[in-house]
Order: sequence, then structure tokens, then C-alpha cells
Amino acid sequence: MTSDVKEIYSGGAPPAPAALAAKVRTLAPSMTRSMQRVAEAVAADPAGTAALTVTGLAELTGTSEATVVRTARLLGYPGYRDLRLALAGLAAHQESGAAPAVTADIAVDDPIADVVAKLAYDEQQTLADTAAGLDTVQLGAVVTAAACARRIDIYGVGASGLVGLDLAQKLLRIGLIAHAHSDPHLAVTNAVQLRPGDVAIAITHSGSTGDVIEPLRVAFDRGATTVAITGRPDGAVSQYADHVLTTSTARESELRPAAMSSRTSQLLVVDCLFVGVAQRTYETAAPALAASYEALAHRHTPRTR
Repeated sequence: MTSDVKEIYSGGAPPAPAALAAKVRTLAPSMTRSMQRVAEAVAADPAGTAALTVTGLAELTGTSEATVVRTARLLGYPGYRDLRLALAGLAAHQESGAAPAVTADIAVDDPIADVVAKLAYDEQQTLADTAAGLDTVQLGAVVTAAACARRIDIYGVGASGLVGLDLAQKLLRIGLIAHAHSDPHLAVTNAVQLRPGDVAIAITHSGSTGDVIEPLRVAFDRGATTVAITGRPDGAVSQYADHVLTTSTARESELRPAAMSSRTSQLLVVDCLFVGVAQRTYETAAPALAASYEALAHRHTPRTR
């Protein structure tokens, strides 16, 4: 999936106005500098840019009409007219008072109560952005593949590896064969054993983690259905992914690094995937869950002295 392909409108339903800001935040880092100027302009002033013609927006951002149209299409709209309608809708939504003000970064001397409030807001915004930008058609396809897979391999390192472990243990509890690999050597040696009908899932916020890309490439070559969960849909990992699930590019700060902010959006995608699979396999998933609860029940019973 190259950047050229991603600039072509797919023909699906354009994002709802509420999803526009999330799309800009998610895709802006992968745009050219001129396209970023257009994206930043529409995100900063939806009402003002909605009133501009394609020529006017090009002049405002110091770009070309072609760049404006390409940016609109990359954001998921058939053309600039559709983007203007979404901008008008977003402006109306903001003027209604429904959109809260963005909080400032956490400072070293912030009181702990402020830290809690700021983190809670940022987490909420990250979840909203991820939900708004998540392609449910792609998600549905991944659910279908996972629900009937012979086995599911999950690759991730660092914080993404922890998210992979979370997904694997959830799938195991509903009776599926799923394994998470954070060791790149084991990941590749396991990927070699995959075949059509299996599923391989790579989790990488940057989209460029070599230790995750390599096993996904091997799984892709072996004919498995491959999935990338990433904050950079134009990243190298996507070229080996049959399906891409995009997470929010959350705001980072000195005290809230990427590994911390990306985990929230990854966990939402993982939970959506798990629930979808559990729904699809309910007849077997429900008894499996009940059995796992029963097997562990004695560990949660208070001991008597």
C-alpha cells in the first residue's frame, strides 16, 4: 500500500464531520509539507476554510489547487466540495459548545489532581479520535478472517508487545489458537509455519519497526491473511498488510511519550477486534469463556485462616 495509492479516493463513504479532525491528526504526519499546510488550515479554522473556494484555500496555504484536492481525497472525501461540507458540519458542531477546549501539556510542577484531569482528557480524546478514524469495513474483514483462522500470530515489541499479549490472552480464552511474539527471532520462525487461512497481526505505532515488519512479511509471503495495527498507515508495515487498522496519532509530551499515548488507541482497536470475533463465534466462545472463569474461580476466592 503505497502513498500514491492512499491518495486515491477509495469510493467508500466519506468520513463524518466529527471524524475530520481525527483524520487530520492521524494522517498529517504522513503527508507532504504542502499537504500538511492544507490539513493544518482546515483543522485550525473549519468555519473559515469552509467558506473558501479551492482557489482561495490554495492561496491561503501557499499551495496549489491540485494539492488541496489531493489533501481532500487523502482525508477520505471524493473532492474538495465534499470536504467543504464536512468542514461546515464540524464548525457547526464546535459552535454548539460540544467540543471541549484542548488541555495544555503536563508540566513538571503540575499538581497531581491536574495530572489526573489532563491525562483523563487526553485518553478520552485519543479514544474518540481512534473510533472516528477506524475503518469498520477493514475491521469487519479482520474479524471474519480471525474468527475462522487455524491460528493467529501477533507481533509487537515494547509497549506494542504488551498490547499483543493482551489480544492473545483474550482470544485464547474464547477457544482460539493465538500466540503473541515479542522476540523477533521466534516471531519469524513461527511466521514461516503460517499458511492460507491463518492470520498474522503486526502492532507498531510508527509503522516502521523492523522486528515487527519482518515476520509480517514472512507471513504475507506464506499466504496468511495479514493485518497491521498502526498509527502510520503509509508506513513500511502496510505494504505487507492485507488490512490496515489505523490508530490515533496521539499528542505526545515529555511526560507522556509515544509508547504511553499509542497504547490507549491500540487497546481500543484490539478490544473492538476481540469483541467482534467473540460475537462471530459466540456458540463456542461463550462456553470457552465460562470454562476459563470456572477454572480460575478458586484463585479469586478469599482463603480462610
